[in-house]
Amino acid sequence: MSLSDSPLVCETETQHGNWRRWLLLIGLVYLMLLAVSMIGSGFKLAAGDQAKTLFTFASNPIMGLIIGMVATALIQSSSTVTSIIVGMVAGGLPITIAVPMMMGANIGTSITNTLVSLGHVARKDEFQRAFNAATIHDFFNVMSVFIFLPLEMAFGILEHTSAFVVSMLNAGGTMGVDGFNPIKALTQPALNVVTGMVSGLPSVYPGIAKIILGIGLIVTSITYMGKIMKSLMVGKAKDILHKSIGKGPISGISSGALMTVLVQSSSTTTSLVVPLVGSGILKAKDIYPFTLGANIGTCITALIAALGVVGVNAGVALQIAMVHLLYNVFSVALIYGTPMLRDIPLDLSYKLSVVVAEKKFYGVAYIGGLFFCMPLGIIFISV
Repeated sequence: MSLSDSPLVCETETQHGNWRRWLLLIGLVYLMLLAVSMIGSGFKLAAGDQAKTLFTFASNPIMGLIIGMVATALIQSSSTVTSIIVGMVAGGLPITIAVPMMMGANIGTSITNTLVSLGHVARKDEFQRAFNAATIHDFFNVMSVFIFLPLEMAFGILEHTSAFVVSMLNAGGTMGVDGFNPIKALTQPALNVVTGMVSGLPSVYPGIAKIILGIGLIVTSITYMGKIMKSLMVGKAKDILHKSIGKGPISGISSGALMTVLVQSSSTTTSLVVPLVGSGILKAKDIYPFTLGANIGTCITALIAALGVVGVNAGVALQIAMVHLLYNVFSVALIYGTPMLRDIPLDLSYKLSVVVAEKKFYGVAYIGGLFFCMPLGIIFISV
């Protein structure tokens, strides 16, 4: 056996590879923070005093919900969309409009695991179980919107609760323009360079250029962050999955949240368990709490993104990230914590899966109708 094949050398090379991945991950987090700052700065430049006019198209909460839903279904990443929303709030988007967008992102993200279930379409029984497991996420998120969107429109529960939490954290003092902000110190030089590069463009185009570049950086950074986190944590994530599922609701919810934080993608987390149910290793009821935990864990990205916001809107940027977290925690507590509500997503997903297993076209119609045709139809009617 050569020296290069020895276990010690292989272990050393693995450690060096891990260090490189961790350093790259830190760089991608920096890019995401910079991108959020660029989007906020770009919206201020592009909108100026006309910010209210710019967002009039989404003044209807239903329209805000649909925009968040369709954007997430197209990008297939709620982390990306919620980070962009944080940047938009930092640039002047009213938080009242942003709250329904966050809710819509929750529905849009559940398309991924529903698409994964189609991989079992050739085997009827397997497909029925997989589609059942996948659509639990859909029905839970839709049910959450039906409960919390009317409450938000009537009483502003999430907006007021998140404002209270942010005030308790004293965000205004620590993140405002008066205090030292290490994130601003790190991102401002690069932001100044970008601002200088686009400053020669006419009219509102410098702001638009910064928005487009910021969105591109967010998509890129979050995509590669997810890949790197999976390569670093996939072994630990699988251990969590096998040790926790079926051990009770608290264990399932906690492990779903932790695993999603590790891999930085609720779509990945929920998609991993769909084949396990399809093959009969687990039951849909076993993975239900795990799916709810994934909803909570995905909120970490928006919270990190809010750290990249500086200036007078830093507090509201943190507030909309906190809205995302509170909304998911409240949804789990209310729906899963109430016996008469708890089994509704399970029952609906099971009944739909039985129908779809018999007539597979209904499965395609369900995905296209829920995630695209219905939202786009509502937008068309509204316009």
